[in-house]
Amino acid sequence: MKPNDLPATPWVLARRAQRMNPSVIREILKVTERPGIISFAGGLPSPSTFPVDEFAAASAQVLAQDGPAALQYAASEGFAPLRERIAAGLPWPVDPDQVLITTGSQQGLDLVGKVLLDAGSRVLVETPTYLGALQAFAPMEPEVVGVASDDAGVLPDDLERQAAGARFLYLLPNFQNPTGRTMTEARRAQVSAAAARLGLPIVEDNPYGDLWFDQAPPRPLTARHPDGCIYLGSFSKVLAPGLRLGFLVAPPALYPKLLQAKQAADLHSPSFNQRMAHRVIAGDFLDRHVPRIRALYRSQRDAMLAALARDMAGLGVEWNAPDGGMFLWARLPRGMNALDLLPQAVERGVAFVPGAAFYAGAGDDPEALRTLRLSFVTATAAQIDTGIAALAQAVRAAQGRP
Repeated sequence: MKPNDLPATPWVLARRAQRMNPSVIREILKVTERPGIISFAGGLPSPSTFPVDEFAAASAQVLAQDGPAALQYAASEGFAPLRERIAAGLPWPVDPDQVLITTGSQQGLDLVGKVLLDAGSRVLVETPTYLGALQAFAPMEPEVVGVASDDAGVLPDDLERQAAGARFLYLLPNFQNPTGRTMTEARRAQVSAAAARLGLPIVEDNPYGDLWFDQAPPRPLTARHPDGCIYLGSFSKVLAPGLRLGFLVAPPALYPKLLQAKQAADLHSPSFNQRMAHRVIAGDFLDRHVPRIRALYRSQRDAMLAALARDMAGLGVEWNAPDGGMFLWARLPRGMNALDLLPQAVERGVAFVPGAAFYAGAGDDPEALRTLRLSFVTATAAQIDTGIAALAQAVRAAQGRP
């Protein structure tokens, strides 16, 4: 029996369904549910940052003052006051009619794929890139091509070599998932200019941009060429992921088709959640709330960097020091394989995500196989110390050291 066949049923899978695969991260998260496992695997925001009291008050207010409308079907575009607030908060002129509320920014990726991709369409991504984007695009059966990248982002020369016929370039320029890197101002200017010259649209995904530690990242690529970009944002990292609220900003010429795809997918995102979120972010709440998230995540990043420096000394492991976000990126010594290391780490009570899954079509490359992603935001400083020490023990064991 072929892997994608269904045994003894009348159901025949579509070709697109056969291209769907379980998330590697979700499968690893199942392992982390075992008692005693310290997880650096999940890309989950810290639940200690969720504004529970504010949402309790907002829920009561919405039901008391606008209950019937909040519980009724609503416009597919989204709650108009929330769209207005989003447009007003972006660092370039945006008409609220360009804002589409999505059921998480992940739905934005799905809508982009449905509207812009055919079977065989060429899509350019960073190396490595966000696994969720690869999953969202996969059912459309595109050719996904990784553009060579360094610590400053995609390399303009390789972008020009790969651009012919591409439908768009997908980027996470701020505190990227998985690497934590941020595209520099100079590189943004180069990439934006190259894309405009080549007629290459950009899909800019920015779920982490507010989570900077020392200074805000450079302005979005979309701000430089709005008609050539789709911009994706999320409330998951600054409010709570359980709301499933994100948004996209699209050029007026493209917006109607994205809206039609949204209507076909789920009619609209939860109206009640949109109204609650709008009440919570009213006034200066985010100006007070987000700095607390930044301070917490910065302290946890610092704890992980200190633990790595202490416990990985002499083992040949390399890592970066992200300026924000939720992740850092590590490389094992050449010849080691993070996929092989994971079970040894789990035996010692710690989990991470092997980096190979984040590479488009190159996950078996030796350089990809030695990479891993570490999330620092859901573990306490004490858990980080214990978990990194356990990970170092696993590395020593894999190297045949005592």
